[in-house]
Amino acid sequence: MSGAPTPERLRWRAWQDSWDRQQEWYMPDREERFRVMLDMVEALVGPEPRVLDLACGTGSITDRLFQRFPAATSTGVDLDPALLAIAGGYFADDTRLTLVRADLKDPDWTAKLPYESYDAVLTATALHWLHSEPLAVLYGQIAGLVRPGGVFMNADHMTDDSTPRINAAERAHRHREMDRAKAEGAVDWADWWDLAAKDPELAGPTAERFAIYGEHADGDTPSAAWHAKTLTDAGFGEARPVWSSPSDSLMLALK
Repeated sequence: MSGAPTPERLRWRAWQDSWDRQQEWYMPDREERFRVMLDMVEALVGPEPRVLDLACGTGSITDRLFQRFPAATSTGVDLDPALLAIAGGYFADDTRLTLVRADLKDPDWTAKLPYESYDAVLTATALHWLHSEPLAVLYGQIAGLVRPGGVFMNADHMTDDSTPRINAAERAHRHREMDRAKAEGAVDWADWWDLAAKDPELAGPTAERFAIYGEHADGDTPSAAWHAKTLTDAGFGEARPVWSSPSDSLMLALK
């Protein structure tokens, strides 16, 4: 994006920034996973990738992609009308990004994409909305979109049920830190959507969004091992975590 930002662009930037801050309340290490994700994009497909930003939301991944790789292009796909409205306003007139509204549960969603293949398909903290069975189907579709030598990366909650005491201690500690930040004024998921519902331009899309999704996800958070096996079964040659926290992993699959 070039030139001095207009008041309208600044308004959408404020919404983009507020979304990032809200997500960081849940994931203080969010920028670190994005950094590793883009490191691996550069390592495996170079600095001018054609990217599919899957379940793109407001375009957080694409924003960081363009900052680091100005010659990259991105297709952002999501169903959420409110988050797509923010992405559309924030990236207005940026021809490097194409936004597509599609439901990833629709078996024909890939037909809406402008390209048949991508160097990298990237997603973060989004696919836990899906249960394991439809997620495995989606992984098969993604394998068909990634070119030979290309990559898929998914940064998300990946729970190892074999360590219940570790999981409980991590969760308790994380929630204590979240409570402390909330007491200091952090905006959580529910607060952020309340604010969106009061915005004249986002009120309608926000109402539509809740009609589609309800309050929150009811999907699964299978282990990193499940993701790696499911991705190789789907047609990727290699798959493993390339970054992890006590609760999340960044899974990389190489075609």
